[in-house]
Amino acid sequence: MPTAAKLLAIMPFPDIDPIAFSIGPLAIHWYGLAYVAGILLGWAYARRLAANESLWPGNASPMTRTQLDDFIVWAALGVVLGGRLGYIFFYDLPAVLRSPVRALEIWNGGMSFHGGLTGTTIAMIVFARRNGIPIWSLFDIVATVVPFGLFFGRIANFINGELWGRLTDVPWAVVFPTGGPFARHPSQLYEAGLEGIVLLLVLAALVYGMRALKSPGFITGVFVCGYALSRIFVEFFREPDAQLGYLLGTNWLTMGMVLSSPMILLGLWAMLRARRQAALQL
Repeated sequence: MPTAAKLLAIMPFPDIDPIAFSIGPLAIHWYGLAYVAGILLGWAYARRLAANESLWPGNASPMTRTQLDDFIVWAALGVVLGGRLGYIFFYDLPAVLRSPVRALEIWNGGMSFHGGLTGTTIAMIVFARRNGIPIWSLFDIVATVVPFGLFFGRIANFINGELWGRLTDVPWAVVFPTGGPFARHPSQLYEAGLEGIVLLLVLAALVYGMRALKSPGFITGVFVCGYALSRIFVEFFREPDAQLGYLLGTNWLTMGMVLSSPMILLGLWAMLRARRQAALQL
């Protein structure tokens, strides 16, 4: 006699069209809307942070709203270009070398968070230097709002039925149309919850409750470390990319873990550096 858990474990994937709507021949995908939603909500939240001078060192905001508005274009380019190039180099380079046009096929694999982070970091450094903005404070304001994009991006992954999890019989498992007739972890939702909602709330508590923005770099360190820990945890439930599989002959080590592990050390270093700098100014 099948149990309720087993019956739920074979529930079908929700039939959600990856195309949100069409305007003539132009198809608007949920994935693209996720990027737009993440950037716009992050921008709105960042403007509020920049306008609240009591949150910043010396009770003076490090950048104006106009500068923040200008930076949105830089951030978008860093995310998109870095994210796509990161996916190509980290996950899909052999296929792209065989067929270079594949580099433009965003639907083949999509984007890499680690690549997007690298691209955005470069954009932040260049923008900060050109506009006389303290680099660590710009890092902090961006780190505070990134969880918006992570949340919507992972929800879009779920709607697209991609980046699904490993086989499981948990009651909330899902049968994805591209994952064979097997019940799998909805790992995209795990990431949306941890990297999106939980990380956003933790950073907000530090910003408003502990005035952490007054120690430039601390919020950046918490974000980098928090993301890495969340990603490594979820990788134990997420199916690795088919073209890579598990690394080093293991049945658990994935590229996501390898790329995220150094981020823990980097995040801890940024937090310690911020605390030392704050202590020196007392």
